[in-house]
Amino acid sequence: MTGAPPVARMETMRFFNTEGPVRAGDHYCIPPLERIDLDQVLDLVRSKKYFVLHAPRQTGKTSALLALRDLLNSGAAGDYRCVYANFEVGQAGREDTARTMRAMLGQLARRARQTLDDATPDGLRGAALETEGPDGALAEVLSRWAEANPRPLVLLIDEIDTLIGDTLLSVLRQLRAGYDQRPRHFPHSVVLCGVRDVRDYRVHSTSQNALVLGGSAFNIRSKSLRLGDFTEAETRALLAQHTDQTGQAFASEAVESIWERTAGQPWLVNALGWEACFESKIGRDRSRVVVADDIADAQERLILARVTHLDNLADKLREERVRRVVAPMLTGADDRGHYADRDRDVEYARDLGLLAQGNVKRIANPIYAEVIPRELTWVTQDDVLAEASWYVDGTGGLDVDKLLEAFQRFFREHSEHWIERFDRYREAGPQLLLQAYLQKVVNGGGRIEREYALGRGRVDLLILWPHAGGTRRFVVECKVRRDGLERTVREGIEQTRGYMDRCGAESGHLVVFDPSEARTWEEKIFRREAPAGGDRTPVIVWGM
Repeated sequence: MTGAPPVARMETMRFFNTEGPVRAGDHYCIPPLERIDLDQVLDLVRSKKYFVLHAPRQTGKTSALLALRDLLNSGAAGDYRCVYANFEVGQAGREDTARTMRAMLGQLARRARQTLDDATPDGLRGAALETEGPDGALAEVLSRWAEANPRPLVLLIDEIDTLIGDTLLSVLRQLRAGYDQRPRHFPHSVVLCGVRDVRDYRVHSTSQNALVLGGSAFNIRSKSLRLGDFTEAETRALLAQHTDQTGQAFASEAVESIWERTAGQPWLVNALGWEACFESKIGRDRSRVVVADDIADAQERLILARVTHLDNLADKLREERVRRVVAPMLTGADDRGHYADRDRDVEYARDLGLLAQGNVKRIANPIYAEVIPRELTWVTQDDVLAEASWYVDGTGGLDVDKLLEAFQRFFREHSEHWIERFDRYREAGPQLLLQAYLQKVVNGGGRIEREYALGRGRVDLLILWPHAGGTRRFVVECKVRRDGLERTVREGIEQTRGYMDRCGAESGHLVVFDPSEARTWEEKIFRREAPAGGDRTPVIVWGM
C-alpha cells in the first residue's frame, strides 16, 4: 500500500504591518525591545517603580509592552510574573465607573489566565466588586493577587488614556492608594501606557465638578519614557528585510523618499512599503525595482483612500487645542501668540504626533503636512469650478501664470463667501482656498508639496508637473501683508527665490494676501514682475 504523498510545506512570507502589534513571524519589524532603552526600563522594574511609557498612536507602544512582558516572564530579566492588560475595554463605559471596572477586571482576569495560566484575578473580581465597589475593586484584586504568589507581580496597563473623567481618576487613585504596600501586598511595578504622559492629563471629574490634574491623581510616577519614531538606520533596515525575503530592491532614491516623507513614523513607513510592494499591481512584480515615483504614488493613494491612521489624524483637527496650534501654521504666522494654555496646546500636539519633537514648531512629517490642508479643503475642492485642462498649454505644460490670474479673479469675487466655509480655520481661509484651487487643478496630472511651520512667515507650495519625460517645478509662496506692502513683498521675493533655488524650480510666484478691510480691492489686487537681477529667474508677485 502506497502512503499519501507528502504535503508541501509553505514558507511563511512576511509583510509590512499596518494593523496592530508586530509579530516577528508575520511582519518585517525592528525588534521592539531595541526601540526602547531596555536597561533603563529593567532598572525601573527592579527598583519597584511605577512609570509611564507614552508615544503617538501606531508607533509601536503595544509591541514594546508585549515584548517586555515576554522577557520578564521568561526569567531572563529576573523572577517575575508579568501581565499585560488593555484598559481600552473600559472606554465604552465612559464615566459609569461600575460598568467600566467590570470590563477592566475581566480583561485582567483573561490576560492572567492566558499569559500565566493564573485564575486568581478571575476568582477575586466578583467579590471585590460586591464588597469594595468600583472605586476599591481594582485595588482589592491587585492586593490579593500580589499576596497569592511570592514572585513579584508586574502590571503593564495599555491605553490608559482612553478612560475619561471619574473612571480614569478611580483607576489612578486606586493604584496610588496601594503603592506603599508593594511588593508583597500590591504590584511590584506598574507601567502605564498611552498617547500622553499622565502628568499632562487634565481630567474633569463629574462627581467633584472640578478639574483634576493627572499629576496629582498619580503622584507616584517616577519616570516618563517616550517611544520615538524609527531612526533613518531602522527605516533602511526594515525595507532591507523585504529585499532579503523577496529579492525586490528599493532604489536609493525610493529609500530616501520614504525616509523624507515619513521622518520615520513607523506606521507611515510600513504603509508606504505595503502600498508600493503589495497593493500596487506593478509593485508585486518582484523583479522590478521600487523607485521614488512608486513611493509618491503610494502616498497619494493612501491620502485619497483616507486610511484610518490619516483619518484619525484629520479628526484631531476639529479639537480646539489642535486648531489653536495648526491654524497659525497654515498662515505662516509669527509665533507671537500668547495665551494661558499655549504651551500645553503645543505639547498636546506633540504628544499626538502631529508636531515634531524639538524647539521648532513644525508638522511632524511631510505626509501629515500634506494631509492637513487637504483634509480641511476636501469639500471645497469638489465645489471649486476649475479644471486642469483650462490651464494646460498645447505641449501639455501647466500655465501657472494663467492659473494664478484665474484664481485672483475667483478670490476677488468669491473669497468672502468661501472663506466662511473653513469654519474654525477662517484665519487661514485665504491660504486654504488657494490650496483647494491649486489641488483641484493639479489633481489632473501633478502634485503639490507643502512646507509650513510656526514663525516662518510664509507657506511654501511646490507644484510638480510631469512633462516631456521629466518633471517641471513651480514655486508658489504665500504671505500675509503685515508691516507694509513693500516690506512684505521684498521679504517674500527673497524667500521665494531661496525656495526656488532649493527646489530647482523654473518659475516663482509670490501671493500676498491683504486681510485689511480698510483697503479696496483695487488697492489689493495687482500683478507685478520683480526684477530678476543677474541671471536669476524673475518672481511674479500677485496681490490678493
